[in-house]
Amino acid sequence: MSRMNIVLPAMGEGVIEATINKWLVTEGSKVKEDDPLVEVATDKVDSEVPAPATGTLVSIIVKEGSIARVGDLLGVIENNATPTKEDIKKINKEVEQIRETIAAVKLEKTEIEVSSHDMKSRTPSGKFISPLVRSIAAREGISYADLDRTLGTGMDGRITKDDLLKILEEKNTYKAIEAAEAIKASEEADTTKVVKKQTISASKSLGDEIIPMDRVRKIIAEHMVLSKRTSPHVTSFIDADVTRLVSWRNTNKEKFLAAEGQKLTLTPIFIDAVAKALYEFPMVNISVDGDNIIKKKNINIGMATALPDGNLIVPVIKNANEKSLTGLAKAVNDLAERARINKLKPDEITGGTFTITNFGSYNNLAGTPIINQPQAAILGTGVVRKTPVVVETPEGDMIAIRQIMILSLSYDHRVIDGALAGKFLHKVKQILENYTQDLA
Repeated sequence: MSRMNIVLPAMGEGVIEATINKWLVTEGSKVKEDDPLVEVATDKVDSEVPAPATGTLVSIIVKEGSIARVGDLLGVIENNATPTKEDIKKINKEVEQIRETIAAVKLEKTEIEVSSHDMKSRTPSGKFISPLVRSIAAREGISYADLDRTLGTGMDGRITKDDLLKILEEKNTYKAIEAAEAIKASEEADTTKVVKKQTISASKSLGDEIIPMDRVRKIIAEHMVLSKRTSPHVTSFIDADVTRLVSWRNTNKEKFLAAEGQKLTLTPIFIDAVAKALYEFPMVNISVDGDNIIKKKNINIGMATALPDGNLIVPVIKNANEKSLTGLAKAVNDLAERARINKLKPDEITGGTFTITNFGSYNNLAGTPIINQPQAAILGTGVVRKTPVVVETPEGDMIAIRQIMILSLSYDHRVIDGALAGKFLHKVKQILENYTQDLA
């Protein structure tokens, strides 16, 4: 008889812990290898931990609602069979991944401890300050008084990294206001004005319903605010005549469904066009790291997907430029379906280098999407609709009914200028207006 430990596996880039949401089996239950055992939640995605082997779940170590770190023991399975070489090989690989994650966490912890050594673990009023928060506070010159005034948004009111970013934003805002006021006072020979912080809160009336944000909505909200705070957003628009594309798709969609068992929507076509344009304009496929620009080797395109509960998730198609239209269509349909039933794996929502969001799904003409950090640009696709337009012909200009859509590109103006954005957007338009593919 052998015993197999169930550990919290590596959950994707930057994830070191997860909340145990729900055990799907009880102690004493018989399970098969790869059966889902327990639902876990991280700040990136909800996922399931599968059974590492066939056997009986004899012990649950970490209870529902508890937080576990990568590598922690969650439970134990007993198996009467002797482990095969493949079983041992699989276990060793998982253990190695966990060791690498733990080593990275230890290194980060050591660096934090060194930089926060001179700061105490509690403020004068008794608020606990984690090593990470102490490190950032020491580096950015945030005082104990500032920390004491801060209402922490973490568990039990703890101050988080995002709380510190908010403090820094407010300090920078005040500095800018004070500088502007000083200049104005000097020019007008007037007295210096004092600008006080004003807190804006929503008014409530009798009968209003108060709906607390769920965990995913909070994460989305924080991500959106962080993006607007990080990147100076600019949005450029262009319209595309996709009459030829729509006609080509209508001609081939039944053939594609019969051959591949998959629907051919416009989404994989948009991804194909964007992947080709990013290959030609690699300086749009970038991220910012301090004063450095990281030009991404891979073209990994995320597709914003609405969930049944009204929230949003962005599954990523890796190396999209290397896939055929058939491969893209299969990937899009598979990821979208598993996103809606909460079956995505952690590595399927990380590593994106560019994002597409489809406003046309809800019959909207266009929008100004918010960049999905740490990316530098995002493309919005509007609804395709019949529109009367002026068409040039050998006999002169004519008004014709064409299938028109609006493309909107939001980009980080720190690193992408209007000229580059305009050329990239025009390239996507050209590809879509002349799109055909051999599906044989």
